[in-house]
Amino acid sequence: MPQIIPIKDMKDTTMIVRKCKESDEPIFVTKNGYGELVVMSMELYHQMRKNYSLIGDDILAELANESYESYKKGERGVDGDAFFSMLRERYGK
Repeated sequence: MPQIIPIKDMKDTTMIVRKCKESDEPIFVTKNGYGELVVMSMELYHQMRKNYSLIGDDILAELANESYESYKKGERGVDGDAFFSMLRERYGK
């Protein structure tokens, strides 16, 4: 379950460090009820970077370029619900 704390709790740095080291998830910091920051341990940060690098920055860049080119051509995207319905139909899940 994600941890959410108000920004005023950031004054207690010892508590923040302890929570980060105990948690295997980022801690979300809110300001006036809205998300403002994400705090995590260095270990979790490196693990997340390692997982993201498995995808490959070149693939992400290519996807971003293709998306932008489609947008410039006026092509419309697919609604998220419609997309997942299509995947379920195609793969039977």
